[in-house]
Amino acid sequence: MITREDVENIAILSKLFVPEDEMDSLTKSMQEIVSFADTINNADTEGIEFDNINNLSNVFREDTVKESLPSKDILKNAPEQAEDHFLVRNHA
Repeated sequence: MITREDVENIAILSKLFVPEDEMDSLTKSMQEIVSFADTINNADTEGIEFDNINNLSNVFREDTVKESLPSKDILKNAPEQAEDHFLVRNHA
C-alpha cells in the first residue's frame, strides 16, 4: 500500500516538488501502478517461455580493430588535460 508519506519521501529523494493539492491524486495513481505491477508479478507463467516471444535474433559481427585518432587530436579541445588524459573536476 502506497501512503501519502511514501509519496512525500519519494518526492524528497527525487528532489521533486509536489503541490499539496496534487498529493492525494498522486498517491492514488502510484498505488494503482504498484497494484498493476503486482498483478503482472502474480500472473501464472508456468510452462510459458518468454525468452524470445517475437522470434528475433541478434546479428553478430566480428570485431574489427581500427586505427584510433592520435591522442593529441582527441585532446586538443579538452579544457584541461595531463599526460594524454582528460582532467575532470571532482564535484564531491
